[in-house]
Amino acid sequence: MYAAKVNYDFVVAGPPPPGYPAAPVPDAYAAEPFAAEYEARRQGFLAHVRRNPAPPNLKAPYSELARLAAGDRPHVGVFHAALDYVEARKDCADFVLHAVLRLLYRFPDRLDAALLARARRTVLGFKYWPDEPACHRHGLDSMCTWTENHQILFASAAYLAGQLYPDEIFPNSGQTGRDKMAVHGARIRRWLDLRFRTGFSEWLSNVYYDEDLTALLSLVDFCVDQEIRQRAAMVVDLLLLDVALNSFRGVMGCTHGRSYETQKKWAAAEDVADVQKLLFGCGRFSAGESMSAACLALSERYRMPRVLFEIANDVERPMMVNRQRHGIRLAEAGRWGLGTNNLEDGMVYLSLEAYTHPRTINLFARMLDAFGWWENDFFAPFRDHRRLITGARRLGLLPLVARLLERDITRNTREEVHAYTCRTPDYLLSAAQDYRPGYGGDQQHIWQATLGPDAVCFTTHPARREGPSPNYWTGSGSLPRVAQVENVVLAVYNVDTRPGLYVTHRLLFTHAWLPRDRFDEVVERGGWILARKGDGYLALRSQQPYQWQDEPGEDQGREVLAPGKENVWICEMGRRAADGEFEDFVQRIVAAEVSFGRLRVRYHSPSQGRLEFGWRGPLRQDGRAVPLHGHPRYDNPYVQADFPAERVSVGLDEHALELDWPAAGRRASAFV
Repeated sequence: MYAAKVNYDFVVAGPPPPGYPAAPVPDAYAAEPFAAEYEARRQGFLAHVRRNPAPPNLKAPYSELARLAAGDRPHVGVFHAALDYVEARKDCADFVLHAVLRLLYRFPDRLDAALLARARRTVLGFKYWPDEPACHRHGLDSMCTWTENHQILFASAAYLAGQLYPDEIFPNSGQTGRDKMAVHGARIRRWLDLRFRTGFSEWLSNVYYDEDLTALLSLVDFCVDQEIRQRAAMVVDLLLLDVALNSFRGVMGCTHGRSYETQKKWAAAEDVADVQKLLFGCGRFSAGESMSAACLALSERYRMPRVLFEIANDVERPMMVNRQRHGIRLAEAGRWGLGTNNLEDGMVYLSLEAYTHPRTINLFARMLDAFGWWENDFFAPFRDHRRLITGARRLGLLPLVARLLERDITRNTREEVHAYTCRTPDYLLSAAQDYRPGYGGDQQHIWQATLGPDAVCFTTHPARREGPSPNYWTGSGSLPRVAQVENVVLAVYNVDTRPGLYVTHRLLFTHAWLPRDRFDEVVERGGWILARKGDGYLALRSQQPYQWQDEPGEDQGREVLAPGKENVWICEMGRRAADGEFEDFVQRIVAAEVSFGRLRVRYHSPSQGRLEFGWRGPLRQDGRAVPLHGHPRYDNPYVQADFPAERVSVGLDEHALELDWPAAGRRASAFV
C-alpha cells in the first residue's frame, strides 16, 4: 500500500565523443542460440552496445561501462549524470550507484582525475540505509530502500563502498568504511541465506531479477570476503536456474511476483532479455532496461555453470514440468528467526512488502517513526492517515483495523507462492497456483501462455483505468484462483466489490491480452478463441460472453473483454507434434464438454481428462484431487530440492552443479 510520484529524469549534459552512435540499431530475435560459445555471445553483446547510444534512462551508465571495457570512448556526460542522480538521492539511486562502484573498482585508471575524485565524494556522501540520518544538504529523501531487490542493492553497495574506503569517515552516518562492512555484511548474509533456502518474494521477476543480479555480481567481482563472494555466486546460480527453467526461447514468459504492463506484453522490454541472449543465446539484445548483462559481460570472476545453458536450451524435450516454491509465510515468521519488535526484522518483512499485514503493522508503524518515512513520498497514503494510525496504535487497535481491511491494504504483500511451469518445444504455460485468491493484487502476474516473443496470452482483473499499480494491465484489482495441470490453466475470478482504502473504484470485468497480429492464425468458434504461432496452439475460453476491444490504441484487436465480476477463463495449449494439424486441435477443443456454475467449471479437456475447479475446494482431475500447495524448492527433471533448501544438485546428461549451502560449497562439471 504505497504510491509515489517519483522523478526518474536522468539528464545527460554535454556532447558525446566523436564517433558515438547517433541512433539505436535494433537487434534480431534468435529462437535458437546464435553462438555456441559464451565468448562469442559476449562479444556479440558488446558489439550491440557499441552500435547503440546509451538508453535514455537510469541504466545508461552500464552501457558506458561496457563501451569502456570494449575499448571505445564512453560518453563521460552519462557518468556525470549518474553522479548527479546519486547525489540528489532520487529513487533508484542505488541502481545507478552500482555502476559508479564498478567504475571505481574496475576502471580507476581510465578516466580523468576530476571525475574519479567526484565519484569518490559521491560514494562517501550517499545515504546507505534508512536508519542513517538525513544530512543538512539533502534533507529527507524518498528513496525506496526496503523491497527485496533494493535491500541487497543498498547493503552490497554500502559494503563495497566501505571496503573501497575502509579508513574514511562516511559523513552521513559517521561510520568508517570498516564499520559499514561490519553492519552491512550481516545484512548481506541474512539476505543471501533466505534467498538460497526459500527463494525470492519477487518470484521469477522479469524486472527485478536484473537488479538482484547487478548487486550480487558486484559482490562476486569485488568483495574480499571469500564466504560472501562464494555465497553470492551460489545465489546467482539459482537465480539463473530460475530463468533457465521458466523461459521459452529467450522469453521469461512465466508467472512473476512483480512485473509491469510493458514487460508482460512485449518480450524485448523484459529487463532480463539481454541476460538471456548473452548467457543462453536466445532472444534479443535490447540494452534498454538492463544493468546485469553488462555486469556479466564485464565480470572477471563469475562463470555460469554449463548445465544452466543446457537446461535453458533443452527445448526439444516433449514436455518439462517445473514446480517451485518461493517465499515464506508470515504465520511461520518465527521459523525464520523473525520477531515483531526488531527493526532489522522489520526490513525482512518489508522485503515481502508486508506493510499493513495484521502481524506486522505495529512494527511498520514504528519504522515510519524511526526512519522518518512519514515524509517519504512512497508512503503518502500513510501520511494522509497519520493521526488515525497513531491513535489506533496507541490504543492497540492497529492489528484489528488491518484485519478488517486486509484484502485491500495487504495487496502488496507477497507470501509463499507455489509456481508451476510447463514447457514444450512450442510453448510455455505458467501459473502461481491458488495464490491469495480474492485478495487485492499489486504487481503480481498470476499466469501466462507464451508461444513466441510477443505471442503471449494472460488475463487480469483491472484495478483502474490508469494510475500507479495496480492499474489496467499491471497487477490485479482482485486476484483470481488459478490452477494448472500441465498444458491447461483454469482461472476463477470473484471480484471483491467491498469498499477499500487503496483501490476503491474496481472495474466489474476481466480481460485477456491476446495480440492477434502476433499470431499466425486466429479463429473463433463455439465460444473459443483459438490461435496458432508456428507449431504451437492456444485455446482461450471465457465463461462470460466476450468482445474484442476496438478503440484505437495499443490494445485495439489485442484485448478481449468479458463483463461481470464473476468469471472463469480456460486456457489449453497444444502443438502439432502431439495434437496434429491446427484444425484438428480446433475441432477437439470446440467439441469438448464445458459446463460452468457459479464460480465453478467442469471441463473435459481433450488432453487432461475431466477437470473440475472452483472458488472453493480442490482441483480434481478425473475425480482425483490434485494438490496445489506443498511444492518443494525445486521439482523438475533436472533438480529436486526440499523446501527450505540446504543443498541443490542440478544435472542434465553429463553436466552437473552441486551447491551445498551449509558448507558454502559450489562445484560444477564445467563452466561457460
